Amino acid sequence: MATQPNIDEVSLGADDRANLIKLLRTAYPHAQFPDGPYERTADAILQQVGESTWHRTVLSRGLRTLDGAAGGSFRDLDEAAATELLTGIADAEFFVFIRGAAVPILYDDHEVWDALGYEGESFSKGGYLHRGFDDLDWLPDPRIEEYDGPEKFVEVADADQPKEA
Repeated sequence: MATQPNIDEVSLGADDRANLIKLLRTAYPHAQFPDGPYERTADAILQQVGESTWHRTVLSRGLRTLDGAAGGSFRDLDEAAATELLTGIADAEFFVFIRGAAVPILYDDHEVWDALGYEGESFSKGGYLHRGFDDLDWLPDPRIEEYDGPEKFVEVADADQPKEA
């Protein structure tokens, strides 16, 4: 009878890292993101799970399950097949764990901020009121027209007319 590996001996290697990077790029697809933020996010997750046997086991088993479902290596799947596979496990404990860890790490990366055009927090720079509050250069210019209608803009019922003093 085959024995299960000791849960404390579950380890993650280079193949797991590559699968995790593929998972992150598939789950959070941004064509303008370079590989660096995805790699740093994967490394941060791997570091976090290294400190917890439970998390390490969940991640290890989840990545192996992805490989099994892919019929080989998950990282070798094309984008459509990888997306379909991840959609099928969206509620799995493994994927919920990845989402919870990845979102704050990935979107707090300054290279991601640059790619998305986010200038960072504004409190330390005096707030947004005079620093980008109305910075809408990603939208078309608004059409601004002056109103040249009658002086009275809204019809008001007789009972609601202001009383003369």
